[in-house]
Amino acid sequence: MPAPRPAAGAGAKKDKGTRGGRPEPQLAAAQTRRAASQPGKSQRPAQAQRVREHKAAAPPAEPTIKIPPLWYQVTTWALAIAGLGVSTYLTIAHYTSSSILACSDKGLINCGLVTTSPESVVFGIFPVAVLGLAFFVFMTAAVSPWAWRLKFPLLTWVRVASVIVGIGFVLYLVYTELFTLDAICLWCTSVHVLTFLLFVLVVGGVAAGYGLRERDYSS
Repeated sequence: MPAPRPAAGAGAKKDKGTRGGRPEPQLAAAQTRRAASQPGKSQRPAQAQRVREHKAAAPPAEPTIKIPPLWYQVTTWALAIAGLGVSTYLTIAHYTSSSILACSDKGLINCGLVTTSPESVVFGIFPVAVLGLAFFVFMTAAVSPWAWRLKFPLLTWVRVASVIVGIGFVLYLVYTELFTLDAICLWCTSVHVLTFLLFVLVVGGVAAGYGLRERDYSS
């Protein structure tokens, strides 16, 4: 009795494109050619992984120094230069004669009385005029536009400490003029005003983050 034939088309569907459950050589070769003709698809995951690894291994960027605007740099420098000029004038008058001061020598406004009083020499050693000159020599350098651009945050805190000491000394001198000598020196007063303005700008600049690292200020 002859064996029954399989239904037409059944074997063809089962074996289409395969040989014993394996891909036809032609089909496998076509798939290989397609993969070779599209290398980007197979390389993209590896490239993305390498980029992620590179970013993870890269060191964090160094924080930058916050530089103040140009008007701030010029203003602080101009104030320091003005103070340097007046302090030089007062120092020359101290070592020569107070008569060279363009100021009244009678009544409440009396520059000669103030600049020649015992209080004009600290501890009997350091002339107040010379201390003011030293202060403004330092501040002229410390608040110059070049100094503001330095990546040296410690200089910022030295500026702050200097103006704090300076304004404290100014308060002492004003008290001495008003309550001990009963006289005012206009040239000394101009130095006091310049010191006060520098104090406001430098301390306000630190509050704004000028001269500090961005990371330190943001934290």
